[in-house]
Amino acid sequence: MAQSKQNSIQIREGIRAVLETFTHTPKAHVRSFGCQLNFCDGEKYKGILHDLGYELTDTPEEADVILYNACAVRAHAESRVIGQLGALKPIKEKNPRLIVGLCGCMAEEAEVRALLKKSYPFVRLVLGAGAMERLPESLLAVYQGQKHCEALEFAGLPDESLPTVRDSSFQASVPVMYGCNNFCTYCIVPYVRGRERSRQPEAIEQEVRGLVGQGVKEILLLGQNVNSYGRGLEQEINFPELLRRLDAIEGDYFIRFMSSHPKDATPELIDTMLESKHIEHHLHLPVQCGSNRVLKEMNRNYTVEKYLELIDYTRAKAPDFGFSSDLIVGFPTETDADFEGTMNIIEYVKYDNLYTFIYSPRSGTKAAEMPFVSTQEQIAARMSRLLKRQREISEAFNARFLHKTVRFLAEKRDPETGLLLGKTREGLVLEAAGTPEDIGRLLHVKVTGVKNWALTGALL
Repeated sequence: MAQSKQNSIQIREGIRAVLETFTHTPKAHVRSFGCQLNFCDGEKYKGILHDLGYELTDTPEEADVILYNACAVRAHAESRVIGQLGALKPIKEKNPRLIVGLCGCMAEEAEVRALLKKSYPFVRLVLGAGAMERLPESLLAVYQGQKHCEALEFAGLPDESLPTVRDSSFQASVPVMYGCNNFCTYCIVPYVRGRERSRQPEAIEQEVRGLVGQGVKEILLLGQNVNSYGRGLEQEINFPELLRRLDAIEGDYFIRFMSSHPKDATPELIDTMLESKHIEHHLHLPVQCGSNRVLKEMNRNYTVEKYLELIDYTRAKAPDFGFSSDLIVGFPTETDADFEGTMNIIEYVKYDNLYTFIYSPRSGTKAAEMPFVSTQEQIAARMSRLLKRQREISEAFNARFLHKTVRFLAEKRDPETGLLLGKTREGLVLEAAGTPEDIGRLLHVKVTGVKNWALTGALL
């Protein structure tokens, strides 16, 4: 361990010696794509680079190091990142010392790495989702003349002492676990993020306590499946128990979390949320499809009936409780009858919000080998019908808050309308007239109007 620490010091000294040869302040640009966990990783990449001596910049043209921290979940998003990388070539030609790197889940894919070597040789640094701590030594290797540097292995859990530069002073993401053991047939995450690894509860509690002490008002707990938290740890602890420990921290703040897998979501989780002081009264519970046959082919390990049991249990105790979900339209074996099951689900649950996706084949997954039974035109028509009906459902169900007083976190202010935008404890978007000084505050608002995507209100 001591030798490893000494090596780390030598690497940092080596990089700083290189940076001292620059005739200007060296700058770094980090851009993240994809899920919240990716953006959280991006904040750590920024922290590492800042700690090494780089000034952070939002302008890639100013940068001496550019890292794209990219997601691999959807093919369309991946193609977009490749296009963005291509746009960096002229910047590299103007600045030969520029180091361009690809990080995250996307870097774990062999096909992507082969494409980079063939068509984007100026991308000299490739770091996998579990190799974040290898950034300093990889940078030094490139500075010392190595043409292409790859670090892909999973290093277990990230070092708890890694520096972080957060994008917000009042919102913060805290990973509680990494990886996934579920192997849904359409999903590449277990292959690029590795198996489930849970952080020690004491480390999570210490981080959250520190954030609350700094005045952070919203803490987002992250994991591919937070409900699996605790498995593999020596001490017996599950996710509801972790929530209870965090909720006991004194302060004025919200706790949110994502994502929850329905097969592991329990009445204990719901009871913990409803009995809490700080945890949102909203659950993002991805159902993906309303057909038991398709759910089995997706390897989701629950049925529609089992899923709805938890919805009924929750709404019986708290009728205003909010649910959102992910839905995949056009899974290869999905028929019109299967899609009707999905429509039945949204009618029954009355989701406040849906994140909908047209199925995207991912090489290496079982679903990618399944033949399509529907045309792309049929799939597009299903998606259009789903979105139209969901807008109607959202607007009607959001009316349950009309004339009620809610609390919401003002996240930003629309420069054109002057309205504050943020989310309530129930996870609903809300807009209200306010001032720039209100941003970052938890406010009481009386709901005065309802839209299909948001509530409107007046500050109290």
